[in-house]
Amino acid sequence: TFFSQCTAPNVKKNKMADAKKAKTGKGTVVLAYSGGLDTSCVLVWFIHEGYDVIAYMADIGQGEDADAVRSKALKLGAKKVFIEDLKSEFVTDFIWPSVQANAIYEDRYMLGTALARPCIARKQVEIALAEGAQFVSHGATGKGNDQIRFELAFYALSTGIECISPWRLPEFYKRFPGRPALIEFAKENNIPVPVTKKEPWSMDGNLMHISFESGILENPATHAPDKLYRMSVTPQEAPDKPEDISIEFKNGVPVKVTNLQDKTEKTDPLELFEYLNLVGGRNGIGQIDIVENRFIGMKSRGCYETPGGTLCRVAHLDIEALTIDREVRKIRDKLSVDFTQQCYNGLWWSPESRYVRKCIADSQTDVEGTVEMRLYKGNAMILGRSSPKSLYDEGLVSMDEEGEYDPRNAEGFIKITALRLREHARLRGKEN
Repeated sequence: TFFSQCTAPNVKKNKMADAKKAKTGKGTVVLAYSGGLDTSCVLVWFIHEGYDVIAYMADIGQGEDADAVRSKALKLGAKKVFIEDLKSEFVTDFIWPSVQANAIYEDRYMLGTALARPCIARKQVEIALAEGAQFVSHGATGKGNDQIRFELAFYALSTGIECISPWRLPEFYKRFPGRPALIEFAKENNIPVPVTKKEPWSMDGNLMHISFESGILENPATHAPDKLYRMSVTPQEAPDKPEDISIEFKNGVPVKVTNLQDKTEKTDPLELFEYLNLVGGRNGIGQIDIVENRFIGMKSRGCYETPGGTLCRVAHLDIEALTIDREVRKIRDKLSVDFTQQCYNGLWWSPESRYVRKCIADSQTDVEGTVEMRLYKGNAMILGRSSPKSLYDEGLVSMDEEGEYDPRNAEGFIKITALRLREHARLRGKEN
């Protein structure tokens, strides 16, 4: 299997790679390539340094023109180009586990970029092994989280591949101390320059979200421009009429979404999530502007839009409240903190992260049912919920009938619970 390839030395492939290296100079590198300024400059720089470059772009819903990216990479000198459609597996293998976990970093960030990196890295390592490449690379800077996420994934998935990080090499970052130097290099080497002064920030997108940072956004006091977001409108621009949907869950993940007004239905995981992005986006759902703590130790400011992910999380929290046992939920909540930290810090493929995901998935076996929601100007409001595995007993909780509950039992429960409090007050009361 692929994972056995990635976790054990592959002597045959290493020998092939060594032979190839001897022929071509420094060897072959598989570069995570976006088609943008940074990775285009990195691609050409590698060629100048004597490497053969295989360009690899993962399609995870960022909306890039695959043919244009392929053509550009080949024109710049890439030996091969791989454009891989990973959208479906990104939803089922990465986004859905985050929904089961109710994952959220520092109370607000829904891990859109952090979830994408292990997905991209898995296919990159697979390509590197198949092509006999000695190296993998990325365009992440030396100050951010992504360098950590990519490289921890590479080393967890393969024992025989090395990662070259240009932005940590003095000969690279001293030559390119800022964007003007990159632009000058691009002009010298006929690399198209897409950056304009109209949008002085960086943007990274996928199915889960779009993130915006750097440039004018580096000052945390600067207001984000009104036209920043791409997947969604602002709440002020959202329709004046609410839109109602239902999301059906099984095993803690969405299996069906229905528009309660126009009766649109989606059941395929990718189509379902894309539709949630559509309806969430047009109702201004999921926009945040935050300062977060990077794993590497510094704070950063970012703006994020996560319409579909936000709807999934709101609905999942609600159906869980109906179907999951209280004590199981407490344990799952603790595991969710671990899941979130592991994902954010690039440890998705670590043994502990695999174990945590299995435990969380086991907690979700009875998380089944339907949640109805109203979307209106940035808000996702719960209308109702139902489940064949509900733990809610209307008769037991009703204030209008006694049911099987004897109110007199509460007296003993309260006295036993209060014993610790009464003893603390008796023995330490004077200190208070």
